[in-house]
Amino acid sequence: MLVLGIDPGLTRCGVGVVTGRPGGSCSLVAVEVVRTPSDAELPHRLLTLDRRLGELVAEHAPDAVAVERVFSQHNTQTVIGTAQASAVAVLAGARAGLPVTTYTPSEAKAAITGSGTADKAQVTAMVTRLLRLADPPRPADAADALALAICHIWRGSAKARLAAAAGGGVRPSRGWGGRR
Repeated sequence: MLVLGIDPGLTRCGVGVVTGRPGGSCSLVAVEVVRTPSDAELPHRLLTLDRRLGELVAEHAPDAVAVERVFSQHNTQTVIGTAQASAVAVLAGARAGLPVTTYTPSEAKAAITGSGTADKAQVTAMVTRLLRLADPPRPADAADALALAICHIWRGSAKARLAAAAGGGVRPSRGWGGRR
């Protein structure tokens, strides 16, 4: 499976392309950070992101796109810009007819490090180790994008199988205490 992971941001948007299989090893295909000038007009910045993400989708022809889900931040301007960049990222995958899955930062951290509260240094160290890289990906946006791609390879396929099973008439067990 080839996955394009995107850590959305208006100034720096991390993009990582990883190949691998669920439960198996993963390999780096490409990584970059798409930058837009903070003094440029918003429409120009979003268009720059849209064009580059579209080029990367066309160039790598991924099987799926994984995008970090926007979460609440204290700085309203930052969260709005991140949400706008996230919409562009989701649109890039959807426009290509690809499945797009969003993951919270804690879901990606848990998939990579085993802890949803891991810090940036721990995520970067594990991404470097899992992809057998000589040097850590920099900046952190690049490492986060790679973590999202790995997260999808390891978790996304399981989610898809569960959804297909649930849609096919098989209902997941409610476990103890569920309504009957």
